[in-house]
Amino acid sequence: MVSVPLVDFCGLKISRLICGGNPLSGFSHFDAAMDRDFIEYYTMPNILALLDECLGNGINTFQSRGDRHQMRAFLEHRLNGGKIQWIAQTASEFADIYANIREILNYKPVAVYHHGTHVDNCWHTGRIDEVADIVKFMKDSGLPCGIASHIPDVIKYAEDHAWGTDFYMCSFYNLARKYKSAPAKDQNAYAQDQFPAEDPLVMTALMRELDKPCIGYKIMAASRNCSTPDDTRAAFRFAFDNIKPGDIVDVGMFQKYRNQAAENARIVVELLSQ
Repeated sequence: MVSVPLVDFCGLKISRLICGGNPLSGFSHFDAAMDRDFIEYYTMPNILALLDECLGNGINTFQSRGDRHQMRAFLEHRLNGGKIQWIAQTASEFADIYANIREILNYKPVAVYHHGTHVDNCWHTGRIDEVADIVKFMKDSGLPCGIASHIPDVIKYAEDHAWGTDFYMCSFYNLARKYKSAPAKDQNAYAQDQFPAEDPLVMTALMRELDKPCIGYKIMAASRNCSTPDDTRAAFRFAFDNIKPGDIVDVGMFQKYRNQAAENARIVVELLSQ
């Protein structure tokens, strides 16, 4: 069995590689065809198989949206005896975010954070301080809580204003240069995404400055930086060379064409052993 190194993450033992949730919900940040491929493949049995495969390869945690589909997946995994840990993201399409958080907590995640696109849209519309109230509500649960963002300045703002976050979800690429609608509402949403080479340098520099642990995500530029095994290895190498030793990376894994969970775990173990 592959053993991905663990770190102390807000008092939790988390593998330095965790499984991302976007493929499980059909969000590719690439195009509509890839979204559909994700949706058709990730039936409930295939989601459960992925979580088991992650555990078998030393990936002890996954991150996904706290919508009813993903809550059901985590529940079925646990009912089947699975031991994977869940870091839950709020599902901001719910009319009542606070009710969504209360429902998420019923499923016993190990940590919870607020959805990055909603955080960033609040920034663009001058309502960013509303997010501080959401953080406080999550904090009252007693779980480690955080926010996600694609915008380095948002994370700096939260720190400067002492929101009380325990961790940050930090996108390597800024996909929120302006207000962004969901793909279901704006069919051109993905076309607005930008992946300039300098973005990861900016976000990882901020991650190193923060005393709090961070989770780096979109390290593969939403599948653009993993066309070959060498590309995938280079993306992981850049991430681990540029984040703090206690930070972790969050990578979406699509098992339809090859066993990405096993491949990614092997690469991470090899890189971190060097």
